[in-house]
Amino acid sequence: MNEKRVLTQTFGVVGAILEKDGRILLVKENNTSHPDHGKWSHPAGWIDVGENPMEAAQREVLEEAGLTFVAEHILGIYSLVRRDLEKELHAISHAIKILFVGKILDEAPRQLLGDTSEVKWFLPDEIYSMDKATLRDSDIKTAVHDYFEGKRYPLELLRHSVSK
Repeated sequence: MNEKRVLTQTFGVVGAILEKDGRILLVKENNTSHPDHGKWSHPAGWIDVGENPMEAAQREVLEEAGLTFVAEHILGIYSLVRRDLEKELHAISHAIKILFVGKILDEAPRQLLGDTSEVKWFLPDEIYSMDKATLRDSDIKTAVHDYFEGKRYPLELLRHSVSK
C-alpha cells in the first residue's frame, strides 16, 4: 500500500533481529532524500494499514534483506522518539516498533529493493561501537543486547483482528 506517512502522530513499525553464527544482519539505508541515508539498520519498516504486523515483518525482511523469514517469537516492543530529525522532517518522529526473532528459511540471493544498498553480518561489539552517524536508531543496540540476553515473548502476545 502507498498510504501517506504521517510523522505528527505515533506510528507502527516492525522489524527483525536476524542472527547467524553469532552475527547480526544489518542493512544499509539507501534513500538520498532521507537524513538516515547510508546508515545501518536492522530490516524494518512501517506497518501498512490493515496489515498483520507479523506478516509486515516478514515482508520487510524479504524486501530489505532478500531473505525468507519466519517469526518464532517477539523480541520486544520498543518506543523510539527521534528528536534529532525534527528540523529535517519538520516533526518529531515517534515509532512504536515490534521486533521479531525467528529463522531464515531461504538465503538464496535476491535483488534488493532500492531502499537498501547493502546487507552485512556484524558482531555484536561492532554494532555496540557504532555511533549515530553510522547506526540509524539507538534502540538497535538495545534490541541486539536483548537478543543475546535471551529475551523472547510468545507470538500469541500479538493479536491482530480486522473488522468488516
